[in-house]
Amino acid sequence: MERTLILAKPDAVQRGLVGEIIGRFERRGLQIVALKLLQVSPEVAKRHYQEHAGKPFFERLVSYITSTPVAAMVLEGPNAIEICRCTIGATNPAAATPGSIRGDMAVTVGRNLVHGSDSEPSAKREIDLFFEKTELLGYARENRWIIEA
Repeated sequence: MERTLILAKPDAVQRGLVGEIIGRFERRGLQIVALKLLQVSPEVAKRHYQEHAGKPFFERLVSYITSTPVAAMVLEGPNAIEICRCTIGATNPAAATPGSIRGDMAVTVGRNLVHGSDSEPSAKREIDLFFEKTELLGYARENRWIIEA
């Protein structure tokens, strides 16, 4: 099983699209193991976007993700990262495949609705940044949700 972080960004929350976004991942067969609405602090935003530090758009990324609440979630399933990235679509909504979240609902690169981890190391780092271990649910062999100790 693989886990990944998904953020429904401020534009998704403002436009009332969080439920639609969650539904798309659930219909792909992924399990929600953590979900919360939160206001991202500037410190967390800078750590989240650390690979873009020093780039001209870095401050705009931080300003945007901290502007209003986001819905943060951890999804689990086989090939969760790849499945989520395909479901989300290309960063530029104009290039995103119809049927993807961005292809169907986003308009601009700066307001593209969703963030998804791009690799297993990124997913682990990002999940640890947004969630405490006690906030993550585990999936038992009998298909019952249990809280990990």
